[in-house]
Amino acid sequence: MEQRRPPIVLYYAIAAFVFVLDYVTKKIIARNIDLNTEQINVIGDFFLIAHIRNRGAAFGILEGQRWFFVLITIVVVSAIAWYLQRSYRQGRVLMLVALGMILGGAIGNFLDRSIYGEVVDFLQFNFGSYTFPLFNVADCGIVCGVGLIILDALLTPKQENESNDNGEQTRDHGEQTTV
Repeated sequence: MEQRRPPIVLYYAIAAFVFVLDYVTKKIIARNIDLNTEQINVIGDFFLIAHIRNRGAAFGILEGQRWFFVLITIVVVSAIAWYLQRSYRQGRVLMLVALGMILGGAIGNFLDRSIYGEVVDFLQFNFGSYTFPLFNVADCGIVCGVGLIILDALLTPKQENESNDNGEQTRDHGEQTTV
């Protein structure tokens, strides 16, 4: 019996949710928190809301390379959309959720970079005297999506091995034979 798959639009809706949440939170921070000066303690000194602008990539690397990031993001977003379509045909739900999260995050940061030349970062975590580089909701979507891809990669071979251990193999044309 074939299991019904959710429509592909669900995974684009995940991307849209991450994008909208990122956009709204960045606008709230930009309007309400003073740039580079104000901090709001959420959980003591461990988790704070601050407001900085990042002209680079993760951790501020390649600062000032706006058009490089815009070009790379166009290529990456196109590749993710293509791979989402391909993965949908394979029915890999975990991979599809991951791709939706990454797509939404990539588009969120892309919008900021292409319009403003910088990205609003505001989530700050301190571990003792170490302050982790600030990030935003788009970054969270990307990192969580990558984590789900890794989880999918770890689980997928296991699922294939379990079906082989049960004495079944699937041929390319969908027939099952007993070994």
